[in-house]
Amino acid sequence: MVPKGWGNFMLSEICSKPISYGIVQTGNNLPKGIPCLRVIDLTKNYVNLDDTIKTSLDIHQAYKKTILEEGDIVLALRGEVGLAHLIDESLSGINITRGLARIAADRSKIVPDFLLWALRSTKFRTDLMRRVGGSALQEISLSELRKVEILVPPLSEQKKIAKILSTWDKAITITEQLLTKNQQQKKALMQQLLTGKKRFSEFKGDWKYVELGSLLGYKQPTPYLVKSTDYNDDYETPVLTAGKTFVLGYTNEAEGIYKDKLPVIIFDDFTTDSKFVDFPFKAKSSAMKILTARDDVSIKYVFEAMQMLDFTIGGHQRHWISIFSNLKIAIPEIAEQQKIASVLSTADSELKTLKQQLNRLEQEKKALMQQLLTGKRRVQTEAA
Repeated sequence: MVPKGWGNFMLSEICSKPISYGIVQTGNNLPKGIPCLRVIDLTKNYVNLDDTIKTSLDIHQAYKKTILEEGDIVLALRGEVGLAHLIDESLSGINITRGLARIAADRSKIVPDFLLWALRSTKFRTDLMRRVGGSALQEISLSELRKVEILVPPLSEQKKIAKILSTWDKAITITEQLLTKNQQQKKALMQQLLTGKKRFSEFKGDWKYVELGSLLGYKQPTPYLVKSTDYNDDYETPVLTAGKTFVLGYTNEAEGIYKDKLPVIIFDDFTTDSKFVDFPFKAKSSAMKILTARDDVSIKYVFEAMQMLDFTIGGHQRHWISIFSNLKIAIPEIAEQQKIASVLSTADSELKTLKQQLNRLEQEKKALMQQLLTGKRRVQTEAA
């Protein structure tokens, strides 16, 4: 159902110029030629013209239909289909390659800033992906792209919606920048504290180099492996992996939960990835080692020191027993270990708070887009 005062248009009906794709052959990649955007350039937070490919002036002028102007939108036709970017003054006058389409908004019908948000809406993407072809490399034709439908409110409402969502985007960007800054600060702190370059005044004792296998014992994960992958967020016990995903899901299995000696380090025997865990869990992979610390060792300190190791993975083999446990780390007396671990834990808490804040902002923006771009939630305009 179309909201009152809104219209439902095909994309081609709200463009001031025909939707066109870019240069098929860029010619030689000339050092000082005309920059051409590719799909890969849109995946970056910032488009650096020095990183783009270059074409000749003759080829550039032969593709006048896709010479970009400020306010145009470029959209990926292949690979990451639907990825969209609004062209600002810094990118005006350059061109695009075959994998991108130039979309020029008819400003008497739609505001470019609003069009960008509309192209990112669930409604648009659903219709877009329904028209995508190809298996190995997904791609949408211009004829199909032109038919994708967009809900368009009055211009005054478009401007207000775009402003609201842009404000949300700015908050997310600021939080991302703050998170990156804090991550860099923690990394610098680790470099100082875990090497003894920076020490607390109350500690004077010498450090020594000790093998990880002398500091940590290990358990096989077999008794703690999850039986069913029928995960549900309403269940209580997390199922963990030492890889990037970390929490694979939650299980309701009551038997075989690891909770004996926490905290522990979970270690992927093949990739050498590791995670610090201070809560009960079940494991997914038999290729995981559960590492526990001696009573006179801070496991948090050892975990952080392990992240500093420069280790090259060699082959598809089990690494803990054969190699990794023999690696050495610098370690002070237990009291200094605990002090260092406490400082780094405080930094971790700050990072966790920022990550939660970022996730909340992203979820709120997603919900807001769904409401504003479908007319389920209307905005008050100055005209009204």
